Amino acid sequence: MLKRIPTEQVELGMYLQSMEGSWLSHPFWKTKFVLRDAADLAALKNSGVPAVWIDVSKGGDVAAEAPPASAPAEAVAAAAPSESNAAPQVAAPQIELKPPVPPKFTLPIERPKPQTKVSLSAEIEHATQLMNRSREQVMALFGEARMGNSVSAEQCLPLVEEIANSVSRNPSALISLARLKTKDDYTYMHSVAVCALMVSLGRQLGMDEQEMREAGMAGLLHDIGKMAMPLEILNKAGQLTDAEFNVIRSHPVRGYQILKDSGGVPDAALDVCLHHHEKMDGTGYPKRLKGEQISLLARMGAVCDVYDAVTSTRPYKTAWDPAGSIQRMAQWTGQFDPVVFKAFVMCVGIYPVGSLVKLESGRLAVVVDLNQQNLAAPVVRVFFSTRSKLPISVQTLDLSEASAGDRVISRESPQDWGFTHLDDIWRKS
Repeated sequence: MLKRIPTEQVELGMYLQSMEGSWLSHPFWKTKFVLRDAADLAALKNSGVPAVWIDVSKGGDVAAEAPPASAPAEAVAAAAPSESNAAPQVAAPQIELKPPVPPKFTLPIERPKPQTKVSLSAEIEHATQLMNRSREQVMALFGEARMGNSVSAEQCLPLVEEIANSVSRNPSALISLARLKTKDDYTYMHSVAVCALMVSLGRQLGMDEQEMREAGMAGLLHDIGKMAMPLEILNKAGQLTDAEFNVIRSHPVRGYQILKDSGGVPDAALDVCLHHHEKMDGTGYPKRLKGEQISLLARMGAVCDVYDAVTSTRPYKTAWDPAGSIQRMAQWTGQFDPVVFKAFVMCVGIYPVGSLVKLESGRLAVVVDLNQQNLAAPVVRVFFSTRSKLPISVQTLDLSEASAGDRVISRESPQDWGFTHLDDIWRKS
């Protein structure tokens, strides 16, 4: 039997079925377990969660003198066991919480300590494995949306945490790998890339861990509305017709409705999903919002979404090189918030990982890591001489060190040089 009780009435020995309110305030990775640890109980009572659902057939009940609050009829109906005797799934009533200070997300386990930045080569293997897991999880998540099922934002949290931890160790590793997505998995891996970019940008803008987590979740779910688009339009290899483009332009509204109907999705994710195609000059869609009418998170989402889109190969276009993309985006007056865009450049660099650059010595090199204290002097891997027009022995140089004896004088187009193997060069340890 399921009961809804105020959180302050929860005691050890109760079977916790679900929690109300925003999942960002939930203190556990999971629900549906017996509360046996006093630390878990304390974390729950300090979390800001207003009420919980317990299953008294699997655990303790409240004392008779403290009767639980009556459950709404629709929730009771939803909680009724099915004929197959499957475990009941509770559709908890939606309660929008707006406390003066958002409750912090705490865990009943030791949280990972802040990660020390490591080199791209040290993080690349871990990021590769994470990319493979992310692909499977996001495909499953989006598949549920395409079938018309609810999207569980809470189940996405461990993935967002893993992505955030990788970004904290070295943001370039995961972000650069995500750029290498194929045409077939673009829609899924684009969401992973935007998640990572949002976390990195949030850190650059001074957000705390809670805010960065919300930004990451918003990035992961921002394009969920693409699952409501006809596949023949979504995957069309050629240029879209005006009618087809109008259909695609509906994806923010469709995505917002999917997330809203799913319940339990943070307001931040709803906002970014609906408004990541708005522009600062008011020419975006769907609401033609302008300037301060667009939230900070939506402005962040606009930059991250476009950068990953233009640097990725899609069904109807080839990818732009990373450094060229930054240069072009900087020229799009009125599209992005200048402050947010400047912070974004600080994240990915003037010459992002994978960029082809020409050095003063006449050598060509590919950027393999950034120096945050001097973005104009990245770590590069030289491999070609413009003077002899021949490959040379590969050498890694940190241009911020005086011993390197070289500097970047220009960015170069890989297409102009006929290079198709740059990604193999920068991914090597």
